[in-house]
Amino acid sequence: MNLCTRLNEYVRACFTGIWIESHEHHDALTEIAGLCRDQQWQLATWDIETGLTIPGQSETDNVSSDPLAAIRAINTLATPDGTAVLVLQNFHRFMQSAEIVQALSRQIIAGKQNRTIVVVLSPVVQIPTELEKMFVVIEHDLPSREQLAEIARGIAVEADELPEGPELETVLDAAVGLTRMEAENAFSLSLVREDRITADAVWEIKTQTLKKSGLLSLHRGTEDFSSLGGLSALKAFCKRAMLHPSRGNPLKRPRGVLLLSPPGCGKSQFCKLLGNEVGRPVLTLEVGSLMGSLVGQSEERTRQALRVIDAMAPCVAMIDEVEKAFAGLNGNGDSGVSSRMFGQFLSWLNDHESDVFVVCTANDVSKLPPEFGRSERFDGIFFLDLPSREEKDAIWNLYLDLFEIDRDQRLPNDTNWTGAEVKACCRLSALLDVPLLQAAQNVVPVAVTSAESVERLRSWANGRCLSANEPGIYRGPGDLPKSKSRRRVSRDPSHN
Repeated sequence: MNLCTRLNEYVRACFTGIWIESHEHHDALTEIAGLCRDQQWQLATWDIETGLTIPGQSETDNVSSDPLAAIRAINTLATPDGTAVLVLQNFHRFMQSAEIVQALSRQIIAGKQNRTIVVVLSPVVQIPTELEKMFVVIEHDLPSREQLAEIARGIAVEADELPEGPELETVLDAAVGLTRMEAENAFSLSLVREDRITADAVWEIKTQTLKKSGLLSLHRGTEDFSSLGGLSALKAFCKRAMLHPSRGNPLKRPRGVLLLSPPGCGKSQFCKLLGNEVGRPVLTLEVGSLMGSLVGQSEERTRQALRVIDAMAPCVAMIDEVEKAFAGLNGNGDSGVSSRMFGQFLSWLNDHESDVFVVCTANDVSKLPPEFGRSERFDGIFFLDLPSREEKDAIWNLYLDLFEIDRDQRLPNDTNWTGAEVKACCRLSALLDVPLLQAAQNVVPVAVTSAESVERLRSWANGRCLSANEPGIYRGPGDLPKSKSRRRVSRDPSHN
């Protein structure tokens, strides 16, 4: 339901305290004013700059900018058979005052008798404890695809400025999640640059919007799965799930995958490439940025980030190293903040109806609670093992080409190497201008430095996870070497 429909229901039911969460006050006020005209309700608005404004009265008749006077003035608008609505803009700034809280409490109770409705219009929900049970909260939704299309048509007034068909759908995909003003600015910027509305300028504005929020980052690269060796089963599973013709059915929408592996096996790179492969933006949720210093701020920022992700659907949402992101789940040292944030995230994973494909990565499964990986939160839990010989050959080929390294030279002993270690060897060879065998002396594989933890993770995944490399359940190979000693690499006798 839109804002007007929900507000109409609450006012008719005589909810006398209503909090509207909105970043678009002008549009929200326009909708509220239209509703009041249709229902013949008396409307008054207040903000700190202009004070109390009552349609039909001159400015000299208006009350000053005193917030207490504005709250008390609503009773003068009451009539025996009518309804009066007072909209207080950005009033969360005044909620620290005990006088304001007491005045609002009395007015909300008195409003039941004379049908006077107090509406707080604010970009955040910060209701004092004394008033929590007196307010109902309404979210002012971001514009829908249909509304964004109307905004684009209003901006593009000349012929050929507005694309049609699939190209228009691409523009709307990029604009989803923007406010009305941000969408207007993005469309106008595109017209100035290219004389036509395209998705590129819209993506630029959206990237800036996410950067300003500090909660999410947007990844839009140009590479696809061809730049990532191995993981054939995982690639096929995700592409089939996300590109299946029936995914428009809410009951058949893909939910996401949980990826487990030792560090350096390509989990994060896979997440970034998946978006390009299926034509979706990749949003990275930085859980550390959700932490706030005030009581309740972390939980509110978590809700805000999840709402933004929902608004930007269809998309891919990535949480890297999720076991570190929600550290402190036992509540020690942070008054249970991490546990509450994790609970919000779990509820969203289970209940969200938006077309968001969630990819979580983890290096240490022992730090994840068992309920995290239960059915219907993810479509599959995959284990990314150390690459096989065939996969390592493909990875060597990728990075030898990328760093322009001579293919005629001998490759080092890459037993138990990850893809990241192959890349590191190639990069060091190019950086130091030395052969691969010599560059390999500076690479110590994680399978040696963290042999115990890698072996433990492999043992846990055996029979419990899907294999990322081949269809079916993961069946681990023999144990890794127990020795922690540094791997010896034979030197090419032709080089010093």
